[in-house]
Formats: sequence, C-alpha cells, structure tokens
Amino acid sequence: CSSDLALFICSCKDNKATFKLPVLGEKTINVNGTDTIYHQISEFELINQYGEKVSNQTVKGKIYVANFFFATCQSICPEMSTNLTTVQKAFEKDDSLLILSHSVNPMHDTVEVLKNYAGIYSAIQNKWHLLTGNKALIYSLAKDSYLVNALEDDGTPEGFLHSELFLLIDAKQRIRGMYDGTDKPQVLKLIEDIKILKTEDKSL
Repeated sequence: CSSDLALFICSCKDNKATFKLPVLGEKTINVNGTDTIYHQISEFELINQYGEKVSNQTVKGKIYVANFFFATCQSICPEMSTNLTTVQKAFEKDDSLLILSHSVNPMHDTVEVLKNYAGIYSAIQNKWHLLTGNKALIYSLAKDSYLVNALEDDGTPEGFLHSELFLLIDAKQRIRGMYDGTDKPQVLKLIEDIKILKTEDKSL
C-alpha cells in the first residue's frame, strides 16, 4: 500500500473544513467540464454462503470492505480472514458496513464450502458475505473494478494468485482506500478510515 493512499484531502464547504479520504482509480471530466466522474465498481451478481444473491443492490448506500481469497488457501488467506473478523467485530452492530469476500476458485468454493469456511471465522449473516459464482465475472471484478490481481494457474503450489489488499468502498461504490490485509496496523487503519468515511459529507 503506497504512502499516498494514507493522505487525506481537505475541502471547505460552508466555511467549515472537512477531511475526506481520497477517491482512487481513474477520473474523467464530464462533457460539460463541470463534474468529475470517478471510477466505480461495475454491476455484479454473485451468490453468498447461504445461497442468496448478492449484487450492487445489496451494497447500495452502504460502505463495504472487499477482498479476494479461496477456501483451500493456506498462505495468506487465513491471516486475512482472521483480520476481517477484527473489522467485523468493530462494526458488529452497524448495518451500514458490510464485508464482501470473493472466491477466486468458485468451481471448488461452493455454497456449502463457503458456509463451512464462514463458520470457522464466525462470519455474521447479512454482514460478511463470502461470494462464489461466475469465475470470469469475479476475475473481471478484481482487475477492472477493484484494481487488484486475481489469476489462475500462476505456477504457485496452490494454483491461484490473488491480492492481499482489503478495498474500502464507499456508499457511491467508489474505492476510498487500499490496505494490506495481512498487516495488523493496516487493518486498524482501515477501521479508523471507515469511521472517517462514515462522518464524511454525503454530498462530497
């Protein structure tokens, strides 16, 4: 995670300073040259560990943390999932914060497999969604929407490569932060940044 991701932007509105997290990804200006169009997460529909559909509508108006993993991963995934339990606990009673964990091995990671995995980490129903579905869609989401890696048959013993990053997504489905999910201080920073994002002026 590069140091510039940790910077805050200060904007002034009604003569009152408001600190906000950066909006990451490519930005464009609309045809009138008046508004900035920010990178957003594209439309998706996947299935969670309860066999329920999870889509853009599920996260509409909510802040969420996204990551990529697979159930049989024995390298970084257990540490990442353990750290996500810390995030979940920090916002356990906050319905406006969700977690979306995308499997990069959906052929193996069925609803049943993901439900068992969710049980290991005490994932709360309707709070932490472990997702499976169309592999091409998941890989496309990783690369084009979340701007991270997800590869199959990369030559590693486990056969898959995926990013260690946790992505912080705002209520407008824009990326507001990237954090090393294997690094405890980064995970604690993610929690603090979520709190900042929750106080941000919704018009920004």
